[in-house]
Amino acid sequence: MEKLLNNISNEVTPHVVIFPLPIQGPVNCMLKLAELILSLSRGTISVTFINSEFIQHLLDLHSPAPARLSRFGPSFGFETVSDGLGPYENPRGGQQLANITNYLGDQAQATVSRLRELLVYGSAGPRRKPVTCIIADGFFWFMPDVAKEIGVPLVYFETVSPCGLWTYLCLPKMLQAGDLPFPGDDLDALVTSVPGMETYLRRRDLASFCRDYDPNDQVIQLFLKEAQYYSSAQGHILNTFDDLEGELLSHMRPFSPNMYTVGPLHLNLMTRLEQKQSDNVDSPLSFSNNIWQEDRSCLTWLDAQPSKSVLFVSIGSLAFMTKDQLVEFWHGLVNSGMRFLWVRRPNSVIDIVDEDQLDISDEVLAGTKERALIVSWVPQEAVLKHRAIGGFLTHSGWNSTLESIVEGVPMICWPFFVDQQVNSRLVSEVWKMGLDMKDNCNRVVIETMVKDLMGARKEEFLKKVDCMAKLAAQAVGPGGSSYNQLNRLIDDIKFKRLAIPSNAH
Repeated sequence: MEKLLNNISNEVTPHVVIFPLPIQGPVNCMLKLAELILSLSRGTISVTFINSEFIQHLLDLHSPAPARLSRFGPSFGFETVSDGLGPYENPRGGQQLANITNYLGDQAQATVSRLRELLVYGSAGPRRKPVTCIIADGFFWFMPDVAKEIGVPLVYFETVSPCGLWTYLCLPKMLQAGDLPFPGDDLDALVTSVPGMETYLRRRDLASFCRDYDPNDQVIQLFLKEAQYYSSAQGHILNTFDDLEGELLSHMRPFSPNMYTVGPLHLNLMTRLEQKQSDNVDSPLSFSNNIWQEDRSCLTWLDAQPSKSVLFVSIGSLAFMTKDQLVEFWHGLVNSGMRFLWVRRPNSVIDIVDEDQLDISDEVLAGTKERALIVSWVPQEAVLKHRAIGGFLTHSGWNSTLESIVEGVPMICWPFFVDQQVNSRLVSEVWKMGLDMKDNCNRVVIETMVKDLMGARKEEFLKKVDCMAKLAAQAVGPGGSSYNQLNRLIDDIKFKRLAIPSNAH
């Protein structure tokens, strides 16, 4: 019946449901995609965006809902579902991703549930109308079978890096080749069973769950299922551009022949908005999709700093430090003698209640006051764009990596989990745009790397990242690869060119 309802007539208005993994990075990225679909289709495609109640609560706290809805227009609507973790005060870090995914999978596959109804109609109320396409996070392995039962095409949006995704897709190959579990303790040994990465991918560059490989671990099971079901979608959106990852993309195409490389997505959005403004079309400035309250006073502080003199330090929305790691970071940053803007997210240090617990000398505190600013959250794209920023000490999340590349900012990479370990390796070893500090948290190492990035090797890294920034701009400009692929995606949705799934995996 569901399949019949969604295929009664080709005259049904195109209606896309966008279903992100309910964490900061994927939500931010998919909201940008929603804005592009609505803008470029000029309202001929309706979009329903499914958030968890928790994520929607945070968005509404920090960005007024009426302004956001006005931004997207009448063809857009938010809908919410439970993430299964209970009250808002319950923890929702990276450790809970498996529980959230399994809960949402159960709800999506249920015959009757709010989530199931949203996937069929986009609404549980009077706005309901048949969905013609689902865009879901690639982590949702259960979606191909759900889309088949509903009778609509599924497009996976992989918000992680393609280089990281490729290692997930090769997990079965690594197991077959004996690269997993690790045969020995040498983390610097090469992993030779990932095509295209044989010369530089080390064991330590794989996702952290590979180090203590347990086939019964629920996180590992989720990644293995992603590898199993990935090819069952009717299309795959990747937030990258051909000049950055073209060689790896050639290895991935057999797994996803209908691939849309639309990145850097945030630059694609800004480029299109600028074009609309130049065409005298009303297009207000984009606002933040952050779930954390931004402290914009940091931009005023940056205005007073010399050009390319400040190191931006942020470990993202999910990563955590220990108290000892925080102390090492603090000493290393101050000892480098460089200016720095440090984002310390609330509750990002897992074993500290009060900063009075920290053993920080008066000398370090004085150096911080003289040359640094510490804030809880910032408008990251605006910070990286600022002329005062000369480097980025990052957790190597894919959004952060792309934003740094777009603005021509070299990186020091301190990865935490999932694709970040792979990203940091490519930044340092393949793209030569920075340094990889994984598995290190020593004040001497931090000091040395900051001095190298901001001083001794500054011009070397700037030259590499500036070159890639120009290629990124070309990719999203008229006639560029990402520009064309985004147009193709929207046309395929608008004119219903995507195949209707006929067989479950």
